[in-house]
Order: sequence, then structure tokens, then C-alpha cells
Amino acid sequence: MKKVITKISLRITILAIVILAGSFLGFKLVKKPLTSEEYPKTDQRISDKYSQGSLEESSNREGITKDTKPMPLYGNWQTFTKKNGLPADKAYCVRIDGDRVLVGTSAGLAVYENDKWRTYTVEDGLAHPGVLSIDVSELTGDVWIGTLGGLNRWSAGRFETFNQFNSGLANDVIYTVICDGKDVWVATGGGAGSYDTYTGQWGIYTERNAPMHEPWTYGVCAGGGKIFIAAWGGGVIEYTTKTQLFRDYIDPDGEMEIDLFTDDGVIHDITTGVTYADDILWVATYFGLSRYDGTRWKGYLDHDTGLISNFINFLKANGPVVWLCTDMGLCSFDGETWVTYQKKENSMEGKILITNGDDTKEIASSTSIAHEFVIGVDTQDDVIWISTSKGVSRGELLK
Repeated sequence: MKKVITKISLRITILAIVILAGSFLGFKLVKKPLTSEEYPKTDQRISDKYSQGSLEESSNREGITKDTKPMPLYGNWQTFTKKNGLPADKAYCVRIDGDRVLVGTSAGLAVYENDKWRTYTVEDGLAHPGVLSIDVSELTGDVWIGTLGGLNRWSAGRFETFNQFNSGLANDVIYTVICDGKDVWVATGGGAGSYDTYTGQWGIYTERNAPMHEPWTYGVCAGGGKIFIAAWGGGVIEYTTKTQLFRDYIDPDGEMEIDLFTDDGVIHDITTGVTYADDILWVATYFGLSRYDGTRWKGYLDHDTGLISNFINFLKANGPVVWLCTDMGLCSFDGETWVTYQKKENSMEGKILITNGDDTKEIASSTSIAHEFVIGVDTQDDVIWISTSKGVSRGELLK
């Protein structure tokens, strides 16, 4: 009984933190970004300074081998807010789709194409103005949109809505949507779900038919023939698509307040996101980061690594690099080196923290991300986009 009360109290506390952080962060006016002609030299020096002495192959204590490529560094940040095209400053997610960028905001779907923004709202067929997640089908090019009031398929200019009343959707609050071949997976407030676009059939996964403690799921990803689900208070649920069997990964020490034993499993049972790349599963929590290579777990905390904050809203891996959206900035990690992007207070300038082992270097940047409360990230080629509580930002790879 004592454990149940502790868990409920912790949940209420965390929810309060999320609501307060998202609602009461001070607004900072963002001036018009400098053009690339005005600041390339400063940001290029960042790349040059970091690259020196960073090209040798090395291995760290966890046995993670780093290839000859240095960590990517981004700069020349450009910020967009409601003042220059967004329907709202609060942006929950971002997805790069070829030559256009899709952004989910608190006031609709924003599409950036040909240097212009266009907004789609409930009047256009969107299920709800609050857009939390976006993915694009590689098979059809359809855009799938998770909102606070249902799931949308945006195809050929038309929005189709799935909700609890007209489909097998488990819950209308869609925290994450992903496309895995012909299947669309969602993490909702009432369990995880899968939609077969060929048959039109839904599968629903809750504590009744999967190893979950309760049906509140935050994230879902696909990789290695498996689906991974981030479940509130239930760690990570693994579903093998071929066998249709489940297994779970939870914190073995069973402690909700601290990580009692390091590297014994997922760092905490309250998971907020999952991502898979290069045969590595990365797990985000409100209490740190976990890495799983199929055999060993490794945990990372802000007090003994370069992780800028244990409070991770979202994460996404691209090859060997994982991008972490935290309440204190954008963080990236390749198993050895940490890079963090932060904004200087009351300034359009920023700073970059580079941590390797016990050594941390701070480098000034002439441009900055929109805000340190980062909620979403996506990368493509030499470009990165992030969504924050005060706008979205576009960065360029420094070469």
C-alpha cells in the first residue's frame, strides 16, 4: 500500500512539473536572425576548434566503439515563432519530410515549404488543434498525425480522422505515432495500438493482454523486427512482430525515487520515449537516459556524465548519435562525447558545451536555439530542426 501511495504521489508531482514548465516559462523576444553572411566565421571556428584532435578512433569504458567521425556540430540557428508564421509558439513536435517541414503546435499543424508557413486546423479536418506527434509513411507518403483528440491520416490533401467512436483506437490522446511498413503504431493515454493499413484492422495492447502495469503509454518505436513501447510506470514493453510475443524491461531495483543499482536495467520505470538505431535501443525517462545493446544496459545521469538534465521530454537516434530534448537544452551523445546547445539569457546568442569524460569545454555561439525547454527534434542531411516551448529552430551542420 505504501508503494502504491508513493507511486501516485510521484506521478502527481511530475505532472505538476510538466504543466508548470510548459505554461509558466518566461517569454523572451527573439530578434530577427542574422543572415549566414553575417556570422559564418564565428560558427565555423566552433567546428574547427572541436574537430582538432577528435578524429582518432577510440573506445570508452562501456566498450562502445566510436568511429573516425567526430560528433556533428550545428550552428547558424534560425528561429520561427508566431510573429513570423507559426500558429503558436508552443511547438510539440517536428518532422522533416523532404523539402518541407511539419510542425505540431498547440494551435494546429504548421507546414514550412518554399520559405513559407501554412497552418491546418480543425476547420481543415484536423482532429484537434493540439498536435503531439507526426510521422510519414515510407510506403505511401501519407502523413500520420497524433493529436489530443484523435489520429489523422493526411493523404492527397484530405484529413481522415480515427477516434474511439469510429475506429478501434484505444484512446484519443495520441502521444506518439510511427509508421512501420504497412502498420501504424500509436502510444496513447489508454494503451498502445496498431493499425493495419491493408486490412483496416486495429490491435489494442493494454495491461489486459501485455505486460503493462497500466495502459498509459508515452512513446513507441520500431527496429530490429520489434516494436518498443514506453509505458508509464512499466518501463519498456518489447513486441516481436514475427512471433507476436511480448516481454518487458523494468528497473530491477524497484525503487521509484532513485536508481539504486547502476546499469542493472532500464534506469527508471517511468519512461517517456524510445528510439532505435544501429542495433541500439535508447530509452528516455524523467530520471535519466538508458542504452541497451541487446545484452547490456547502461544508464546515464546528469551528475556524473555530460547529460545536461535527467528530465528528458523526447529522444531520437540517427545512426550512432542520439538527440535528447530536455528542459535545459538540446543534448546529443554518441556513446563517448556529449554536446549540449543552450540559449544565453536575454540574448539571441547561445553556447555549446562539449563533454568528453571529465573534461567540459564551453564555446560561444553567435546564434541560439529558440528556448531551452526542447520538446522535439528531427535531422536530415546537414539540417536539424527542433521544437520548443517558445518556437521552432533550424540549425545547419558546421563543416
